[in-house]
Amino acid sequence: MFEAQELQVIRRAYARQVTFLGRAENPALEAAFADVPREAYLGPGPWPIVNYPPLEYLMTPDADPAWLYANILVGIAPERNLNNGQPSGHATWIAAAAPAPGDHVVHVGAGVGYYSALMAHMAGPAGRLTAIELEAELAARAASNLAHLPGARVICADGTSAAFDPADVIYVNAGAARPMEVWLEGLRDGGRLILPLTTEANFGPAMTSITGAVFRIVRRGEDYEAAFVGPIGVFPCAGARDPASEAALAEAFRRGGFEKVRRLLRTGKVADADCWVKAPGWSLVYD
Repeated sequence: MFEAQELQVIRRAYARQVTFLGRAENPALEAAFADVPREAYLGPGPWPIVNYPPLEYLMTPDADPAWLYANILVGIAPERNLNNGQPSGHATWIAAAAPAPGDHVVHVGAGVGYYSALMAHMAGPAGRLTAIELEAELAARAASNLAHLPGARVICADGTSAAFDPADVIYVNAGAARPMEVWLEGLRDGGRLILPLTTEANFGPAMTSITGAVFRIVRRGEDYEAAFVGPIGVFPCAGARDPASEAALAEAFRRGGFEKVRRLLRTGKVADADCWVKAPGWSLVYD
């Protein structure tokens, strides 16, 4: 078992590694990864860690928290293949969201609250956190884990319809087939939405091509800027899927061009040549 001082050094090295791998040049995010103890959110060890290939869980030899400070997935409900996500991926997406001191951060699909806590750390004591989790068991764990943060609130609800105060950051942690109105309306002017758009083929070992992409949506009055952040493989967001959007996304990913997206429109009435994807009520366009 490493001593407390040694573990602090390990955390700092971990923070530097995962932000580098995630191309996240954000000192506040690196500090959050170094300061927030991952073990405090994952329950007592030993812990199940994903090892692949083959895709399997290996139990850590003991409960030394040092095992958690690597760019690894850790099972939070391994019987259902639910994990605490890969730190470098979250580093990329949190850096794109760029929580700042005083911000209100809304985390949709908060799980057990580890990445919620990182964003709350970046928002600082003047900031607020609303963590939304659909599964009651995970929401209860998140509420316990985040109880020490005075600006944090955990809601057990469907993140595609739950009400929340206007947000500076909305961080969606599940694959949607469309942007939800509550997310677009819930952004303050200048607010950032991290939006993973995925098809039904996105998650699982059979995935062999890009079928999911994360976009950064920024509200500018009644307009919404959009930019591709990177590919993603993630569990689907049950309340944010519809057949028309599913079909449109599948065709859009097959065709390619997501990296050229520049705006999100709240209409599907656009010319094919002007957009990467369109479906009833929304589209992602090139200019």
